[in-house]
Amino acid sequence: MVYAKTKLFENELQVCATYCKALAHPARLAILKYLSDTKVCMTGDISEELPLSRTTVNQHLKELKAAGLIVGTTEGSRTNYCLNPTHLNELKLVFQTFIDQIDTSKDYCKK
Repeated sequence: MVYAKTKLFENELQVCATYCKALAHPARLAILKYLSDTKVCMTGDISEELPLSRTTVNQHLKELKAAGLIVGTTEGSRTNYCLNPTHLNELKLVFQTFIDQIDTSKDYCKK
């Protein structure tokens, strides 16, 4: 039986890894920040706000949408992009839980 190696890990780590992958490019972080700063759903071309081509921005939007961090609804030839607060809150919880599990109380590299 063939299955993805990621299935060998607990669900919480899989969810955390999915979000990490979605956030693994500064353009995606910039898109999330822009949507947050504007506090509205963005209709039109987000590429006007970033130093990237429209095609590249669309690829980054696709990744963020696949991870559930944004939603996009199409109206005619335009798409409204909004933050998805449900998944962003899950992202906060998943990261906080992961970080809290890492013991930083001592420096393990010192001898």
